[in-house]
Amino acid sequence: MNKRWIMGLLLMFIVGLLAACAEEAAPAEAEAEEETAAFPEEPINVIVAYDAGGGTDTTARTLQPFLEEELGVPVNVVNQPGGSGWVGWTNIANAEPDGQTIGYLNSPNVASGLVNPTLEREVDLSDFETLANHVADPGAIAIRTDDERFSNFEELVEYAKENELTTTATGVAGDDHLVTLKLNDRLGTKFRAVQFEGTAESRAAFLGGHVDVLVTSVGEAYSMDEGGQLDVVAVTAEERSPFLPDTPTVGELGFDPIIQQSTRGLVAPVGIDPEKLEVLKAALENAIQNEEHQTKMTEIGTQVQYADAEEYRQLLEQDLEDVEGLKELLGW
Repeated sequence: MNKRWIMGLLLMFIVGLLAACAEEAAPAEAEAEEETAAFPEEPINVIVAYDAGGGTDTTARTLQPFLEEELGVPVNVVNQPGGSGWVGWTNIANAEPDGQTIGYLNSPNVASGLVNPTLEREVDLSDFETLANHVADPGAIAIRTDDERFSNFEELVEYAKENELTTTATGVAGDDHLVTLKLNDRLGTKFRAVQFEGTAESRAAFLGGHVDVLVTSVGEAYSMDEGGQLDVVAVTAEERSPFLPDTPTVGELGFDPIIQQSTRGLVAPVGIDPEKLEVLKAALENAIQNEEHQTKMTEIGTQVQYADAEEYRQLLEQDLEDVEGLKELLGW
């Protein structure tokens, strides 16, 4: 048999085999591309690790319709309070990494829980894919308007130097608890933090007269201050909050500055398909940056501070470093 003829037949066979393989692979590739392109097709669940009615819940529900518009599917806000936030955060980390479950992390609360040597957390930051930061909310120190013992921050501090007063907190070494510890350390006060599961519970205890001082965030106190239910006497920031322009910072009043804020950002369980991650990141960026959304956030007194996934991870890592530096103050 002619050698050239044999080589020709062999070449034709190889070409036909390759074509057949390509035809078999094409439908599979097309199906995979279609599956990714279609994401999401089912509702997205957003876990909030605190009670309904609190600052994080209000933040999530304000963003909800704008995120639904971007994703084209329903977005369900799911409250999972407990363990000072760790029930919800653990459930986010352990969720199926299919892109259908995301949630909010609250820091420095989450950072404090990771640094605390007395706790054995089953998850850490490596178990989360960061998506975007949503809110940066400075701390607020508030008193009841009918409290006859003190009517401003200076009087509150002088009273608390001689008398023990209770303050609200929503987690050991959370942002509000850290404010109380810093006040005692720097101003010589005798505040004692009382822990609650969430802001709604702590606020009710304060308004009911069971706790002396509400330590919370500007976003959670703003509407009540405007409505005359309480009086925010100081904020824990470098500058005054645009939502409470008449309320001074601790530093403005001649005391050592107390700087403390709470960030609320969105994460997903690690292991999600990268293309699905990009869909979620883009949707969140557009929803958070939406002008109408930002207007609504302003109306509830909450400061939007968008940060992309990498910038948000850096914020969380910085909080971990900061809490590490407060171990002595925390008795750790």
